[in-house]
Amino acid sequence: MRRRAPDFRRPVKRRIPNVVWIFCLIILLIFIVILSKENKIEPRPTFPKRSSRHERIMEGLNITDEMLNANSVTRQLTDQISLAKAIVVIAKESNNLQFAWELSAQIRNSQSLLSNAATRRTPLTTGESETAVRDMALLLYQAQQLHYDCATMIMRLKAKIQAQEEHTSALNEKSSKYGQIAAEEVPKSLYCLGVRLTTEWFGNIDLQRNFENKKTQVKLLDNSLYHFCVFSDNILATSVVVNSTAFNSKNPDMVVFHLVTDEINYAAMNAWFALDSFRGVTIEVQKFEDFTWLNASYVPVLKQLQDAETQSYYFSGSSGDGRTPIKFRNPKYLSMLNHLRFYIPEVFPALKKVVFLDDDVVVQKDLSGLFSIDLNGNVNGAVETCMETFHRYHKYLNYSHPLIREHFDPDACGWAFGMNVFDLVEWRKRNVTGIYHYWQEKNIDRTLWKLGTLPPGLLTFYGLTEPLNPAWHVLGLGYTDVDPQLIEKGAVLHFNGNSKPWLKIGMEKYKPLWDKYIDYSHPLLQQCNFH
Repeated sequence: MRRRAPDFRRPVKRRIPNVVWIFCLIILLIFIVILSKENKIEPRPTFPKRSSRHERIMEGLNITDEMLNANSVTRQLTDQISLAKAIVVIAKESNNLQFAWELSAQIRNSQSLLSNAATRRTPLTTGESETAVRDMALLLYQAQQLHYDCATMIMRLKAKIQAQEEHTSALNEKSSKYGQIAAEEVPKSLYCLGVRLTTEWFGNIDLQRNFENKKTQVKLLDNSLYHFCVFSDNILATSVVVNSTAFNSKNPDMVVFHLVTDEINYAAMNAWFALDSFRGVTIEVQKFEDFTWLNASYVPVLKQLQDAETQSYYFSGSSGDGRTPIKFRNPKYLSMLNHLRFYIPEVFPALKKVVFLDDDVVVQKDLSGLFSIDLNGNVNGAVETCMETFHRYHKYLNYSHPLIREHFDPDACGWAFGMNVFDLVEWRKRNVTGIYHYWQEKNIDRTLWKLGTLPPGLLTFYGLTEPLNPAWHVLGLGYTDVDPQLIEKGAVLHFNGNSKPWLKIGMEKYKPLWDKYIDYSHPLLQQCNFH
């Protein structure tokens, strides 16, 4: 039989066995591994040759590689410990103390293994950690059966966070309440001083006669002098204002102080200022109960005091809805001594210009320059406080109310009470007290503002305030840190805030600024334990 010659024009298809393919693949993989190891080798500087044992130890020191390695026993143990610590917390909260103890013991065991490995500077081996990993895994499985799994833990932790937030909120409310109480308290020493001075006043006719003789009626009405007014029931604080002003005045004999207090402190205030000359300044003391024009038919605040709802809001200790902060419900904001600043023309009908001072200020410069400042037809000269955004009008007023929204720019600059120059001629001409009455009556339901005398002051003197140089009035010494340079340059330092210098909660670093104007060696202060 004749054989057929092969056809070289078509390729001959030969079947390659699968075993050959597998063998080639293995060879290729080995080749790739060899190349990759060679590529990882970096040139090293020449060092003295070290033993292979030292190199093995140094390789074991690469903790980062060890932790990133998915097969690392160290990483597995560390992950187990982290999870176990979280479960211990949950177990304790569930009162499963036995299980929490077992888990804590296993955590200590695993930590001991890791510590030993770190000490000998070699990684953990599977053999030495197998028992620890298995025992911890069993405990973690048991925790899952007890519903200590991740989902349950997340829910419990969320509940715990919410409970902690509510607890924190309650503590903040208590802190605010107690802080407010501490700020409103009358120190025993101050109460003692009032009682002793009252006794001295009524028991010493000569003291009364001398004080009346020191007052010169002509000076009280002389508009060429420097007239200051303070409305306060705090004898010592008022004394510091008067004494610091007199001490730093270039012409104390031209300074006239008009003090207004209440009937309770009237005798004591008279007695205190009768006992000292205060460098020759003229001092007048009045009590607001003697002002016949101050009645409920004229003064909205007095009318509000007669309202049962208002009395409940300010004096019951609860706001009804429970959401109004306690500081907004402070009865002092209805005190007439606090609101008399809006009736200065009525209190001093003969005066043309006065400087109003709060009783928590200290004067450390001569203030006669305030009386020559041109207010450019405005009524109120004040230092603006809008260097920060939170001291603009929108901070103090309710701009959701249409009356506020329509009449006042929310970004208008706020200013401070505490040291103000008032042009009483312009005040009377523009009927500023009438403007104040209008806004007080509109706010009978407390929807325009809630707190204090500054918000109605911002409304009343809107467009009627002349900005003063900030050095005239430095604020914040009763609640925050103040730049020492500002304090040094400041003419009037204001301890606004709860930390008044006469209270235990006063800021210690600023107290010396106030204490320097008190003679603690005075017999009455000694008897009342002032120090």
